[in-house]
Amino acid sequence: MQRIGLALGGGGAKGIAHIVILELLDEMGIRPHRISGTSIGAVIGAMYASGMSGADIRGVIKRMTISEGDSIADVLLRKDLLKWIDLVDINFGRTGLLHGEKVMKYLYEMMKTESFEELEIPLKVVAADFWTRETVVISSGPLLPAVKASMAIPGVFTPVKLDGRVLIDGGGVDPVPYEWLLDECDVTVAVDVMGDLTEGRLPGFLDIVLTTFDVMQDSIIAEKLKRRPPDIYIRPRIMDVKILEFDKAERVLHAAIPAKEELREKLTALI
Repeated sequence: MQRIGLALGGGGAKGIAHIVILELLDEMGIRPHRISGTSIGAVIGAMYASGMSGADIRGVIKRMTISEGDSIADVLLRKDLLKWIDLVDINFGRTGLLHGEKVMKYLYEMMKTESFEELEIPLKVVAADFWTRETVVISSGPLLPAVKASMAIPGVFTPVKLDGRVLIDGGGVDPVPYEWLLDECDVTVAVDVMGDLTEGRLPGFLDIVLTTFDVMQDSIIAEKLKRRPPDIYIRPRIMDVKILEFDKAERVLHAAIPAKEELREKLTALI
């Protein structure tokens, strides 16, 4: 069996599409040799590497997100959604809107894994050093601080101090971190979940800030693909989903189905 490397990219709520890709690997009986992840890709990658299946992760997301059609009454009647509200730990400082500590505690409850060394599949988590602007790849030691650093979207989550560095979202330097797997795997699969937006009205302030971050990441990915592409590059066609719109989870999952079938064909041809 060829050694499969799986790189899961960043993209906020659009990263829910990764679940569909993981479910395909489960269906095909493919166990990745290595996983790398940035931001939401690091979060889902850590859950999968800990032993959770794609279906397990889908169940977690379904329980903890609000659907587009949910009314206020629906939200108040669902105890699991009330728990999700409890996970929002507001930060009244100046470094970010949310601390992220409660989210990390919940992830630990799901995975029950404290370190990289305890994972069933080796994982590389990508973050960015705020001061030196360097890519930081973490593959050993405490797991959750590394994941928290990788998902620390500027202005949303507070940066993480780790090993003398101030770390922020890895999407700013490496949105789809497949290159860290190329020399260790026979076939490398890169999943880009940046998505696309339909042209329309003049965007608001928050839209401009967060979408500009997406524009920068798209440029980085394009340059990487020119230099040394992965064996398989998959980009689900996710339209008009913004980075924090987790209420559109079902839309994202549905949009990822064609990408799932595309990956099935490509893996079948290569393996």
